[in-house]
Amino acid sequence: MSLVRRCSRTACGRPAVATLTYVYADSTAVLGPLATYAEPHCYDLCAEHSERLTAPRGWEVVRLADASGPARPSGDDLEALANAVREAARPQQRAAEAGGSARSADPMEVARRGHLRILRSPDN
Repeated sequence: MSLVRRCSRTACGRPAVATLTYVYADSTAVLGPLATYAEPHCYDLCAEHSERLTAPRGWEVVRLADASGPARPSGDDLEALANAVREAARPQQRAAEAGGSARSADPMEVARRGHLRILRSPDN
């Protein structure tokens, strides 16, 4: 018995990389990462067959992303990290905030709850 699961398509011997399942009640075909073990009503597909997969008319194909690869940080993640580094670089302001005098230090700040701040509009 082979340890590598093969594509379920007839006459295809390539290794499987994705698993196809059907949700008949919703008329949906779901193509996701290779399942951890072979299910009797699921179909394992190779890379070529999973890319070319189409569904019958009236059906929807849902392609689930493979989360096994390393996730790349988004622009928002990088901006949040840069803001955290800038905040950590200002120890005097952090000490003043701990003492409760942060509102007087920033005229735009109206209120504070935890790490969130309510700022006054620059037009007012």
